[in-house]
Amino acid sequence: MTTRKDFEVFDSDSHLVEPGEVWEEYLEPEYRVLGKHALWREEGQFDSYLKINGRVFRDTANPNIPRHAIWKPGMTWDSVGGLDPAVRHPMSEGASDPRARLRDMDAMGIDQSFLYPTWFAEGFHLVEDPDVAYALARAYNNWVSDFCQAAPDRLFAAAMVPLGNMDFAMAELRRAAGMRCFRGAFIRPMFMEGRYLTHPYYDPLWSELERLGMTAAVHPSAGLWNPEWTSHGPFFEKIKGRLTQTAGLGGGGGGPNAGGSTSDRNRVSPATGMVSLGHPLAPILSHWLDNHMFVASTLIGYTVMERFPDMRVVMAHGKASWMEEVLEKMEASTRVIPLQHYYPVSTEPEETWEEGCVMLGFDAEERLIQELPHAYERKVVWGSRYPHHDTSSAWDAIEALTRADVERPVIARMMGGNAREQFGLG
Repeated sequence: MTTRKDFEVFDSDSHLVEPGEVWEEYLEPEYRVLGKHALWREEGQFDSYLKINGRVFRDTANPNIPRHAIWKPGMTWDSVGGLDPAVRHPMSEGASDPRARLRDMDAMGIDQSFLYPTWFAEGFHLVEDPDVAYALARAYNNWVSDFCQAAPDRLFAAAMVPLGNMDFAMAELRRAAGMRCFRGAFIRPMFMEGRYLTHPYYDPLWSELERLGMTAAVHPSAGLWNPEWTSHGPFFEKIKGRLTQTAGLGGGGGGPNAGGSTSDRNRVSPATGMVSLGHPLAPILSHWLDNHMFVASTLIGYTVMERFPDMRVVMAHGKASWMEEVLEKMEASTRVIPLQHYYPVSTEPEETWEEGCVMLGFDAEERLIQELPHAYERKVVWGSRYPHHDTSSAWDAIEALTRADVERPVIARMMGGNAREQFGLG
């Protein structure tokens, strides 16, 4: 594998796993009880769940393999898949410890990283009490700021902004803009209080991001630990309810899996005897669906890119090559269908896209990026997804692009130059 490079790599999609000290030390004392009620992750030996607004959502996956933080340098996807599910495997230290994080970045060929949350990504925008959400945002942002102090020229982060109260959101966004590590604001593309991000309520957010030079760091979440599966509503809950079948557990059961294999039996609910496909499908499809909806509706259809042309946007963890299909569809639709009464689309979607300050996250496995690099050269940023189970290193991406005969300057732009520009680092 390639382990040499002549350019700097910027990882635009990596994650932290928030430790208990965010709530127990950084959250202001008067909010600690309320904060743990509004959003809390319990990760015990026998019980793991996410609590949101007092409701508990238990893990449905095997707790012995923490998929959100299992990857370490030297591992492959095959080796992750081959882990013994009966043995408790520890989380990667770099998920919460900055020194370990920097060692892993060195091993992965990464010079700088942009950090997203894990539990706050899942639950923060669902917190109902605006005062508690504001306190949680302050606590998380202060913790991340301290985390990044370990290497202020290498570690950067997305700030949490409490969108349930726009006055609070503006105050925290401005505070974060004054802290060196924050190069963007975290936005999960989803419904909040019944409103999607197309709503005029969010216009002050886009305006202030543009004014401050902060990036809209848009990152979907598969909703594995909470009820909000995708931006389209509880779509995967419907999938989970419909794509089930009675499993034969031996003894002449009549279902299609009667006498099935060990893998079939591993997917059977002991309580219902049903095979569920809902959760396994969510991380495959929901990121793409969420990013697709946000770009097509908010950025293009509701003209956020037209009305705030200097606002920088990064769309993380949804791949990049789907954008061509979105543009093709919208080129036809915007000619014949008024997408929004208040904000009519006045330019061609493709023109808007080419001129807009929006970049998409890509990974080394995307074949279209390798085959049509010049179509994406100035519109993509690379992300590792560290320390998730599907992490890949910079060496993996560089090797894949080199093998596809992509020119070295193009690789350098895709792997670092675009991201540094998009996050305001020159």
